[in-house]
Amino acid sequence: GLSRSLKIFLGDMDAPVYQLTAPDKMETMTVQQDATSTVRPFVVCAILRDVAFTPERYASFIDLQDQLHRNLCRQRTLVAIGTHDMDAVRGPFHYDARCPDDIEFVPLKSSDDTAGQAFTGRTLLEHYETHPDCKHLKPYVPIIKDSSLYPVVLDNENVVLSLPPIINGDRSKITLDTKNVFIECTATDLTKANIVLDTVVTMFSEYCSQPFHIEPVRVNYVDAAGTTTKSDVTPALSTRRVQAGVDFINSLIGIQETAERMVELCNKIQLGPATLEVGPDGRQQMLEVCVPPTRSDILHPVDIAEDVGIAYGYNNIVKRVPHTNTVGGEQPLNKLGDLLRDEIGRAGYTEVLTHGLCSVRDNFTALRKQITAAVSLSNPANVEYEVVRTTLLPGLLKTLQHNKSASFTAGFKLFEISDVVLPDDRHAITGTVVGARNERRLCAVYAGPTSGFEVIHGLVDRVLTLTEVAPEEEYGSNSTKGDEEKFRVAREGWCYTIRELTAGDADAGTYFPGRAAEILLTSPSTGGERVRIGTFGILHPEVLSAFDVGYPASCLEINLEPLM
Repeated sequence: GLSRSLKIFLGDMDAPVYQLTAPDKMETMTVQQDATSTVRPFVVCAILRDVAFTPERYASFIDLQDQLHRNLCRQRTLVAIGTHDMDAVRGPFHYDARCPDDIEFVPLKSSDDTAGQAFTGRTLLEHYETHPDCKHLKPYVPIIKDSSLYPVVLDNENVVLSLPPIINGDRSKITLDTKNVFIECTATDLTKANIVLDTVVTMFSEYCSQPFHIEPVRVNYVDAAGTTTKSDVTPALSTRRVQAGVDFINSLIGIQETAERMVELCNKIQLGPATLEVGPDGRQQMLEVCVPPTRSDILHPVDIAEDVGIAYGYNNIVKRVPHTNTVGGEQPLNKLGDLLRDEIGRAGYTEVLTHGLCSVRDNFTALRKQITAAVSLSNPANVEYEVVRTTLLPGLLKTLQHNKSASFTAGFKLFEISDVVLPDDRHAITGTVVGARNERRLCAVYAGPTSGFEVIHGLVDRVLTLTEVAPEEEYGSNSTKGDEEKFRVAREGWCYTIRELTAGDADAGTYFPGRAAEILLTSPSTGGERVRIGTFGILHPEVLSAFDVGYPASCLEINLEPLM
């Protein structure tokens, strides 16, 4: 593929046109949909006729499969490639899933002491898990080991050709003498399967007696009654047309090329035949390229611009001074967070960074809160990643849970400054209502032999002192600092106080009754009204039990944005 691309780029050969042949009798693959749907539901196939293998081509053929398995196939979890000597088997072919003990075949040689030995599906996977010579196959065993049925590809004589995604059978193995190659790709993702099959056949159809000609296979999906529910002809060899504005390409790369020159550049990088079209506005010139089956990476006009830049030559792009001069700077909210991190760290707290996703249980139920609206995932990977957190507290409590072996004698102090995401039907970004907004918060936890309420209370006062917010006169009169308060640096019109959380408050259930308070801020932006910006207190024993924390603990959670 690389040498072919270089030849086309240099103009030594034209870009190939991949064609499907029309055989007198098309081979078929019958899929038992009711069985395979439980393990690997899809299969796509193709045939390469009259292939001329040399040792170098054979090694490259195997290497291509290995590279695809590692990358696009995600270690065979999405797609597994099987290649077979067409002359050693007989069609039509069948794709089924059977009980592991009912599958018996001779796999490709993986160790000297088992060469030519027949295995059942179950014993074969046990062998690959334990035999020292099969370490290269061991990582794939868990993909199907716990399935009640194992997928198998069979020929018309019921001979097992492969046990995907583990290994092929010995009977149909590819050798240097192989002339006709049958390729099957079983998959859990049909789109990926088509891309993988297209890649394999486009790379090696060059070595057929008719270069770049591929024989298709009809794949029939049948139900338990034998009725065909779907029929596909593979490979797809899909091509598509994609447009990108000429001005857009020039501005993105930083060049001034004509549209006609861009057409030539696209032909050099196998995005031809490229044509020029008129944009929807009737004025803009659009470059329309033909994306071949070898370029599944072309997803956006930016990808076309990148390829034009490669064909133009990055070293040929003239460096220019930008027309606009800007000075980068830290966002004020980020700067406040960084300054607070330094000061809280000096107070003996350890910063942690926890996951932005959590379970509904951790976010609501375990904190003794009512389940309310939250940004949720439609297809969470597991129960731990159901919603985007609306509070930072679960992450800190889970950190305590996973560090129970640490010493709590002198108290354990943790904090995090990060974002939570709250549903908001009125929040708009660039004129678009997104339905949610981020909120920067500080959360801190102290756990130790005592509840440490006074420790957390001290952190509240320290944070507000650092942000130049003075206590209200009544609240400040409780201070033992006396005249020292007169010298506090504070912003005019900014003050705060605390007030006990009432039993009916939404956050009251998280804290021990009578041992929690809310932080109220008064500032010019609030119009002189008190606004709640956070809460702190001793955590309820049931909350600690839900997170398996064995020591009393107090916490603080405060919204930093109103302090700006």
